[in-house]
Amino acid sequence: MVQLSLKRETMGSQIAALLRRAILEGEFAPGEHLIETALALRLGASRGPLREAMRQLIEEGLLVSVPYTGTRVVELSLQDVNDIYAMRACLEQFAFELAWPRRNNAFSEELRRRNDALQAAIDAADDPRAIEAELDLHGLVYEWAGNGLLLASWHSIRGRLQLYWAAHHRAHGLTGPLRESHDDYLRLATGADLDAMKNEIRNHMQRGLDRTKAFVEAQGALQG
Repeated sequence: MVQLSLKRETMGSQIAALLRRAILEGEFAPGEHLIETALALRLGASRGPLREAMRQLIEEGLLVSVPYTGTRVVELSLQDVNDIYAMRACLEQFAFELAWPRRNNAFSEELRRRNDALQAAIDAADDPRAIEAELDLHGLVYEWAGNGLLLASWHSIRGRLQLYWAAHHRAHGLTGPLRESHDDYLRLATGADLDAMKNEIRNHMQRGLDRTKAFVEAQGALQG
C-alpha cells in the first residue's frame, strides 16, 4: 500500500481511500481481518481517523464488523454474485424506464464525460479508479430517474459492486473493463429505443458472469 502524507482535516477520507484501493487490488483478501493497531502503525495515523475510515467502508459494504471477532473484508459468495446480477438488472432497467422521457442534451453530455473518465482510468491501468469511474457511469441513470428510493437502492449495492467488478477483472486478467465495453451502452442510452437499451443492460451484465462465478467459487475453495 502506498504511503501517503495524511492531511489532518481529511485524514479519515484519505485512509478510507487507501484501504478501499488495497481491498480492490486484492492486497487485503476476502475474509481477512483488519487489525486496528497494525493498520494505525502502518499508516502513521491515530486510531480515531482510522476507525472513521473503517466505519465508512462498512457503510459502503466493503468491510463487515463481526461482534467479538473484529472487522474483516467482505467475502463474495456465489449467492452474492447471483443476487447482485439479478438486482442490478432489475434496478437499472427500471431506472432507464423512469429516466427515458427526462433525458436531454445535458444527460448525453454527462454520460459521455463520465465515459471519458472511465477511458482515462483504463488507459492508466488503474483498476480501482476504473471501478469508481464505471460506477459513476452507471450511476447517472439512477440520478436522472427522479426517484430517491431507487437512488438509495443503487447506493446500497455500490460497495458490493466494487468487490464484484474487482473479482470480475481478476477473473479475466484485466486491470479494468475493456475499452470498448460501454460503446453499445452509450449509443443506446442516448438513442430512441428503450427496449433495445433494456436488452443491452441484460446482455451487458451477463457478459463474463459465469467466468466470474467460477473465479469466486475457486477463491472460496482455496480459502476453505
